[in-house]
Amino acid sequence: MVQTVVVGLGRSGEGAARLLQATGHPVAVIDSGQSEQLEKKAEGLRQQGVEVQLQAPLAIDSFRPWLDQLQRVVISPGIPWDHPTLEDLRQRDVAVDGEMAVAWDALKHIPWVGITGTNGKTTVTHLLSHVLSQAGLAAPMGGNMGVSAAEMALTLQQEQTCAPDWLVMELSSYQIEAADRIRPRIGIWTTLTPDHLERHGTVEAYRAIKRGLLERSDHAIFNADDPDLRQQRQSWTGGTWVSAESARPDGQPADLWINGEGWVCDQSQPLFPAEALAMPGSHNRQNLLLVTAAALQIGLSPASIEAGLRFFPGVPHRLEPLGRIRNAQVFNDSKATNYDAAAVGLKAMQGPVVVLAGGSTKQGDASGWLEELNRKACAVVLFGAGAEELHGLITGANFTGELTRRTDLTSAVKEAVRSAEALGASSLLLSPACASFDQYRDFEARGDHFKQLIHQVQSGLS
Repeated sequence: MVQTVVVGLGRSGEGAARLLQATGHPVAVIDSGQSEQLEKKAEGLRQQGVEVQLQAPLAIDSFRPWLDQLQRVVISPGIPWDHPTLEDLRQRDVAVDGEMAVAWDALKHIPWVGITGTNGKTTVTHLLSHVLSQAGLAAPMGGNMGVSAAEMALTLQQEQTCAPDWLVMELSSYQIEAADRIRPRIGIWTTLTPDHLERHGTVEAYRAIKRGLLERSDHAIFNADDPDLRQQRQSWTGGTWVSAESARPDGQPADLWINGEGWVCDQSQPLFPAEALAMPGSHNRQNLLLVTAAALQIGLSPASIEAGLRFFPGVPHRLEPLGRIRNAQVFNDSKATNYDAAAVGLKAMQGPVVVLAGGSTKQGDASGWLEELNRKACAVVLFGAGAEELHGLITGANFTGELTRRTDLTSAVKEAVRSAEALGASSLLLSPACASFDQYRDFEARGDHFKQLIHQVQSGLS
């Protein structure tokens, strides 16, 4: 008797359905789509005893076969928490959960580090998992990137191996909103700038979702260099505050900071040189401190943390170095899906820079990004659905470099390579400042395509 229905057959939905079925909860899945790929996924689930209905939109009629006994609906992160059909189900006393809540129920016996923030959370997640692993702790990562939390729970259950020492989980606002029972042992808040306003409505609502995770964490770690977080400091008691800029950001003492000689320090002593992490940019010094604070809280020594930092290979699609094209160093920053993330990436670059930007535009304040373009970029090549809108923003900011538009990334890369050579650029940077969904399934697919295109150019030159 099916009492749980999962909505959406993406990675998280499929993972939630498999996990529920494996833990003895008869489950059905609905998805509004119809494709060969979806049918293949559906058939795999049916073979495991999961009912699947395709071409079933998120409407109350799609739940009719199970409505009499329905107790819970599990949604994927992309489904708005306040969707009218979900409100209707709640009125019928049906519980609505996110996939992350299902995973928490299966994994809460293991201590979590929950990492959230507008920007920086993916780098912090990768870096912390790496540092802990280098120190001999089992600390797999997942959540909003890589392996979904439900997939992780299912793997651990099926393999019946020893439980990890820690789980390092990246958590988006969508996931936190739909899983308010998650209580991490350690919570990390990287940054807060306007994002996903088309979903959450206001910055205040977006902030409240992030804040909730940190309030439920046993120990909270904050980036004191972020203006929004710094303004909140008086409303928090306890926690660890880190700063790459000052021992006393805004007159309040930092618990961990980088001194004038470039050493990571705590209240008692210098710990190790910040150059242990080779990644460029002031934002990565903040990421280093957040990871160090968490690792110290877990019990690692400064020497062990330093060793882990020195062997960190970097994060795919986040200022990922791709070698050179003639005199220009090439970077893949496809993870920069909003204006603030794109501005951070530009700040880390050696100018002059040729920038590729475009995709599905988002609401947000573009002023910081436009300032960095004017400061660092000698040329901007726009592509995708948002090219016209971005063109208007850039020309309105009196950009004096080359500005061109192309329909897709393939033609945009050709133009960017030409511009880099003609203008003597030091860097060529894919930093879209937009979501990828106009032409790609996600930012990883966009970044992988960019890497393929760059490799083709490099092969041609060699």
